Amino acid sequence: MSDASDDAVGERDPESGDADAAASADEEIEALRQEVEEKYDFENFGPQEMAEMSQEEWEAAFDPDTWITGEELLDRVEADLKNRVVTRDVFARIERFDDLIIAYSDSGYAAIYADGTVEGSGTVLRDVKPTVALCSMDSYDVPEMPEGEVLPQPQEVPESSDALGNTVLQVVAAAQLLAGVVLLGAWGLYLTNILSPPSGNSATLNLWLLFVAGVGFVLIGLFLFVMVANARLSDKFRAEEFRNRLRAVGLEDDERPEFLDELEGDLPDRIRAADEEMAAGSEDDESGRDPDDSPDSPAT
Repeated sequence: MSDASDDAVGERDPESGDADAAASADEEIEALRQEVEEKYDFENFGPQEMAEMSQEEWEAAFDPDTWITGEELLDRVEADLKNRVVTRDVFARIERFDDLIIAYSDSGYAAIYADGTVEGSGTVLRDVKPTVALCSMDSYDVPEMPEGEVLPQPQEVPESSDALGNTVLQVVAAAQLLAGVVLLGAWGLYLTNILSPPSGNSATLNLWLLFVAGVGFVLIGLFLFVMVANARLSDKFRAEEFRNRLRAVGLEDDERPEFLDELEGDLPDRIRAADEEMAAGSEDDESGRDPDDSPDSPAT
């Protein structure tokens, strides 16, 4: 009887041990998940926070069983990325194909596939990875898809983004300079006795104060004018640099950067195949159109 009970206990021990181990593992994961949620702000989750996370923290924070994939993931990623481009948080041109999104700049790219896989290089890849991770979570609210082009045409980039501020500074500088010239002019007239200086023991002191104040106003006015000129020159250089980056990603001639064609793997072939498919589809639409449907054709 004793041997039978021992055998029964021995048979139950492995199962109970596995259950205890699973429960202990779940408790550890839950504790780590709470620690990660306290440590990171997922509302402002970016590349820096993603780089700080360990593999264990990543697996605890994001449950693979609840990840969004497929076309829904691509829709969410496209909307989020385009909003980040509009707000100038990311510089990239976004193109959507059936089962692929490519985001590329003049020096890097990121390819996002329907299963959540991301490949690429450069700063674009660094910026895109957190977006894909967040969009794969159901709890993350994706902003609305922006309408139209998210990047401006090169000729649409203004020279200065703060024309009013520069104008105000110029007015203040002109007032300071004018006040300084008036004070120095008065000092010169008093010094040459064209105007009678004030009488009293403090006359010499007053004249020197007039001179110092005039020089001070002139220097302040010149300094403000130099600030305005430097700001305008910087804005001009930044605008031209931005135009060149827009041209490099094909916003002017609709051509992609050459390095995309030189990549290894199937990405260049997939992009070309998608372009050919889209071109063929547009040609079929044109050839299949009924001539009688033309707006110029007479009504029957």
